[in-house]
Amino acid sequence: MAGSDPKPIFPALGKYYATTSDLAYFLLRVTVGLMVIPHGWGKVFGPGVAGVATYLAKLHLEPATPLAVIVMFTETIGGLLVAIGLFTRPMAALLVIEFIVLLLVVHVPRGYMAQGGVEFPLLWLLMYVVVLLRGGGPWSLDRKIGKEI
Repeated sequence: MAGSDPKPIFPALGKYYATTSDLAYFLLRVTVGLMVIPHGWGKVFGPGVAGVATYLAKLHLEPATPLAVIVMFTETIGGLLVAIGLFTRPMAALLVIEFIVLLLVVHVPRGYMAQGGVEFPLLWLLMYVVVLLRGGGPWSLDRKIGKEI
């Protein structure tokens, strides 16, 4: 039957799989949320809006100043919100957009398997796509308050 879960080879492990599936997604969501925060934090307390805007302008990404604010917000506040599972899909959507731009503008020109190449940001993009598709999941504030976008 299409869409049904496969039967475990060891039926006694069925309950284990049911429990760990939700746990695995929770760990993924929290990890990708928390791991992007230092990137935003470093921009906020490092070069700041002006420095990030200068970098974005060098990449021909305009209007650079509003984009710098969006990037810094997405990586700090957005990462935290993804980690706790609040407004999960909108924040994941912003991160997906950011990583698509990052891939196309910065990493694709460097190639695959090169220093600063495509593979690492592509992996992150795909993880944020998973979060975007699944939402907060059962262990999220979105689920706790009963509202999910």
